[in-house]
Amino acid sequence: MDFAHVLGLNKADENPDEEREKIQLYINLKLASSGQPTCIPEKAEHFFGISRDLLRSYREKNRLLASHQYPVDRRIQAFIDRYLEELSLPQTPKLPGQTFVLDRHGVARELSLPLGKDSFHSDIISSYRVAQGVLHNPASDRRTTKGSFHVTEGGLPIPGDKKAVPKLTFARMLARALDAPDDLMTIPFTSNLPKPARMHVSLLLRPVVCPEIPGRDAEKTMEVHFLAPGNLVSNLDFVESIFGNGGNPHLTEFDAALDVEHWTGTTGCVILAPHLVGMTKQEAGLPHVSKATDRQQRDGMCWESADELYNDGQAFKLTARDESGVIVTMLADNYFGYCKKEVKTQLGYSANLFGMAEEEHAGGALAFPRRNHGEEYGVDSRTYSTPGYSFEDVYARCSGVMDLQPEGYGIDRKYPQIIYVPQKVRMDLNAQTITWDKDGETQTIPLRPEQIYLQPNGYKIEMLKHPGAPSWRLVGMNPEGTFCHKPSTVSGGGKSEISKSLDDAVIYRPLFIDDLQKDLATVQEIFDRDYTKRFKPGFEKEDRDATRQPLSAERSLGSVIKLLTPTSSTTDEYNDWLASISPRILALVFLIKRFYRPEWGTDWQSHLSVDEVDGAPAHELKLDGRNIVASYLRVGFDRDGKWRTFKLRQDFIATEKVQMEDDISASVVVPADCLDNCGPEIHSDRSIKLVKNCEYRLFQRPDEAKHPGFDKQTELDMSQPDNFIANFEPLDQQQLAALVEDVHTFYQFTPPMQAMLKAAHENGTTYTVSSAHPRIVDGKPSENPRYLQVRPDIVRPERKYLAEMSTRLHRKLAPADAICHPVDA
Repeated sequence: MDFAHVLGLNKADENPDEEREKIQLYINLKLASSGQPTCIPEKAEHFFGISRDLLRSYREKNRLLASHQYPVDRRIQAFIDRYLEELSLPQTPKLPGQTFVLDRHGVARELSLPLGKDSFHSDIISSYRVAQGVLHNPASDRRTTKGSFHVTEGGLPIPGDKKAVPKLTFARMLARALDAPDDLMTIPFTSNLPKPARMHVSLLLRPVVCPEIPGRDAEKTMEVHFLAPGNLVSNLDFVESIFGNGGNPHLTEFDAALDVEHWTGTTGCVILAPHLVGMTKQEAGLPHVSKATDRQQRDGMCWESADELYNDGQAFKLTARDESGVIVTMLADNYFGYCKKEVKTQLGYSANLFGMAEEEHAGGALAFPRRNHGEEYGVDSRTYSTPGYSFEDVYARCSGVMDLQPEGYGIDRKYPQIIYVPQKVRMDLNAQTITWDKDGETQTIPLRPEQIYLQPNGYKIEMLKHPGAPSWRLVGMNPEGTFCHKPSTVSGGGKSEISKSLDDAVIYRPLFIDDLQKDLATVQEIFDRDYTKRFKPGFEKEDRDATRQPLSAERSLGSVIKLLTPTSSTTDEYNDWLASISPRILALVFLIKRFYRPEWGTDWQSHLSVDEVDGAPAHELKLDGRNIVASYLRVGFDRDGKWRTFKLRQDFIATEKVQMEDDISASVVVPADCLDNCGPEIHSDRSIKLVKNCEYRLFQRPDEAKHPGFDKQTELDMSQPDNFIANFEPLDQQQLAALVEDVHTFYQFTPPMQAMLKAAHENGTTYTVSSAHPRIVDGKPSENPRYLQVRPDIVRPERKYLAEMSTRLHRKLAPADAICHPVDA
């Protein structure tokens, strides 16, 4: 996929102003060739002067071909003609013959604002060019679903909770939808001209309906053609940014009917027509109540007074579809969420007709457990004793992806920060070295923080700085992840949260004690206790060696935590003793175990201290003179509105997640025995589910971003350029200055948001968006602030590549072998 052309991502380095000038020139060429008014900058006037005859020629060809429809539109028009044939209409509604075709990403965004201006306002939307992209605030800041789903009779069965609409009403609505008023047809890019360009804008999408079945069947997509009056071009920018630009429908290479390997055979059409809310029921061809059926009366598809508005003048969508594989929907609203949800609906329609596939409202992530190895890795043989793996075998299979070094390790060619090392290595954080034996000689390379070290069994080790302390640690990550899939969720059901890291909810604070000497004495009693008699009769074998003391090298931190946790296998007396231990003391026990070194022997207490303040011992614990930083997890609020906080174990580190889905997913269930390389836990006698995220950008609602500094990911995202933002307040220079100068608020933001706000203030940017300032609606902040987040696996492709390579090594697969990640949980 050409990410730059389809999604505006991974573009070649170019001056943003020069890139915009090229798009503006392209827009004017398309307008001129369509016979529409142009906004030609001074720099381009000479070019347009010498190309006038060529443009006139194109304009005449477009005029002669005005009745010639794109292949996708021919399929849609054939459906409309066939569907309405029985009505014997004087004239069947026709799709527009000439539209402004959005054939590459970025054109819609430039069209959504006037040339040379930073804002656009109409009855249905207010748009702004802001420091970090564009901001669009529709007239309504949210969508409503009550009574809004209307389905035309004569096609597939209509569910009881939807409103049934006569074919005549669909026909009249369609005719009105395609005949939008002039103010709605105005393209914002030309809105400052005395006679602005007025025309429909169109966009082709090819969203995924069924994932690829590796080695069996290719990925399947449908075609969806969007039509919008010029004023609503920002809606097409929105769906294009989520699903990707499907190309120019004029060209055969983008004709789905010629792509038999990938097309499901289904076609969708979405027509934006917010002016339909002003249509009366009588104009729509609905019967008088006296002639209405019971269902029409129930659904409100009839009228008593001639001035009654269709659907009470509220937003709605009207759909017509049948088993032939074409679905046409009119959206009588311009809220962005309607457009996305309609693509979702049409994907479900396509999946149902295609068979064996399903569109799911789901969230999910591939979760890789991580471990904190502290300052050394490879000392304990348990860390590298995986049998059957060697660097030589890895190089034999994967020599094409790495450059072999004389010392016996490899450097990845695509991402040089990925280093392939032998299985038996020793990493020393203090010395910052990695050592291993090769042919009887010790080899040494530097241990660097920006590099990731991959062992032949797929285990990954990194040198990472503690987020709340000046210390560093070695962190390992499993080669096999668990695909956690949360299907069929309602809005607000946590589908997005499942793929988010727990790190944002972790805070780092000092570890406090009451009385150092008294607490250490209590800890010593715990270390000295005899644990051999803690089990009930018959359960003694649950501990392979009950004589091991807590500080023994034979007990890991996890073993100590298990040792000091009440269970049904231990005696009531022992459980009562555990219950009497203060959580503060337990935290101290686990901390000492985490940092204990065998060379300390029994003198571990001398390594712990507190400062003396005003002649009395303080309470903040130190280890070898360094402040101890503890991790705490924030979980919701109590009844008084205070955070509920819980202490985490000292070696806690959050699972790394590769986001797999967030809202709209395509899935297929297949027998496991028809696929290879699905992982060690997959049994061949079972079926497995394969899932593909249909979206490239995610329509996020950052509820917690209103608290400056809390939602780190949102603040990072919204500090980047080329954002699509909705329902936030456009801060002008005066408002921005007040925010930047409010030190109590400003310095709570994370550094990326601070830097962006400060730069916008210093540069005199007309409008800027702060992640903590939603749009004001009816005197209070909107509860539906939104922005499009580029999928994390696209932003950080090296992490997805690393995850795939580690799994590939663990499963002993060559680079050409497909990797399958079915749903695990």
